[in-house]
Amino acid sequence: MTKNSIKGIRTFSAFKSRNYRLYFTGQSVSLIGTWMQKTAVSWVIYTLTHSTFMLGLTLFASLFPSFLFSLIGGVVSDRYNRYKVLLITQIASLIQALLLAVLILLKHYAVWEIISLSVVLGIINAFDVPARQSLVYEMVEDKSDLPNALALNSSMVNLSRIIGPAIAGIVLESLGDGICFLLNALSFVAVIASLLMMKLPEYIKKEHTKNVFGELKEGMAYIKRTPSIAFVLIMLALISLMVLPFSTLIPYYAKDVFKGTASTFGIIDSFIGLGAFSGAIFLASLKPGANLKQILFINTLVFGAGLILFSHEHSYPLALAFVTIAGFGMMSQITVSNTLIQTTVAPEMRGRVISYYAMAFFGMQPLGGLLVGAVSKWVGTQDTLLGEGIAALLLGLLHWRYLHKEKLKNQNEMPPIEEHHLEAV
Repeated sequence: MTKNSIKGIRTFSAFKSRNYRLYFTGQSVSLIGTWMQKTAVSWVIYTLTHSTFMLGLTLFASLFPSFLFSLIGGVVSDRYNRYKVLLITQIASLIQALLLAVLILLKHYAVWEIISLSVVLGIINAFDVPARQSLVYEMVEDKSDLPNALALNSSMVNLSRIIGPAIAGIVLESLGDGICFLLNALSFVAVIASLLMMKLPEYIKKEHTKNVFGELKEGMAYIKRTPSIAFVLIMLALISLMVLPFSTLIPYYAKDVFKGTASTFGIIDSFIGLGAFSGAIFLASLKPGANLKQILFINTLVFGAGLILFSHEHSYPLALAFVTIAGFGMMSQITVSNTLIQTTVAPEMRGRVISYYAMAFFGMQPLGGLLVGAVSKWVGTQDTLLGEGIAALLLGLLHWRYLHKEKLKNQNEMPPIEEHHLEAV
């Protein structure tokens, strides 16, 4: 067996688990539908209002409720059967998508109705994300394949980010926006069917002596006494606030820097997705036991370097190359952070800790989008994106400092070699 074939097997090792194969297949179809809906919502809102502010508000409406309710979602994931919680959230998402499709197909809709349904989806996701991410652990039979499963999840998300908007563009032009929303609703059938076909271990109900607020407090106390998890969450929150919102500035580059159209914006966005997909495949192909903290540090620097190079680039081909590099580095922020948490956290705390992960990711991004929008008006869009790249480099150096301190601490805790010799004698 060649090295390439061994590496190929390692890249898809999580597929050995039947439940994970089912989940991956169903979720792949659903995510393509989700990206189709995101593209269609932006198109409909902009067609109605011709306002970039309303586009930002719609994004805020879909993400911020996840921030507000994710802690409760984490408690629900730890208190109840995660499988049933996920099944309920997927059915709820199907109903939300159907309502949106019917609204658009009837041609009698207002912006506030679309934004209201975006808020509903944000609330559903607050309960969906902790349950879904926690359940992946139970789907994978060999727990050493968990990092591979999480990396494959990311590759799935980013491949759908490339495919979904492309299909949406074709459907919007040929069949209309209503059909685009309807196809997203139908895509949920795939993931619900895959969940129903799974054979998971029987759920054992646990007694809970604390109320919801008591369990939230317990989750926070656990994070405080687990510095490795706390650091990952703080880093993700800072990256989400100061760096990840760079994508909100891409329409400016498409229209004003490269003098393009909506398709130019789509191409740049696809190259970000291509870089992120490549990053996810790279993570999936890593050997078990790879130093993920070191990889996260290096890729944070790659992310920052890509943004800095892209920020003032006026050559379209070079800009696409640089934004692909940024996408590659960006992927580690989400995937490696998730993997470090999933492989470290105590099973009974998994849902609550992942809810803090969701807060850091979903909560800081919309706030960061508002911050980036305000700063760009003050210093200019290109300098703002340059500043985001520099922020990524500084956060990378902060990460290096943490790793250096951790290494020194581990060295100090190791017993001297002489002591081992004396014990042997």
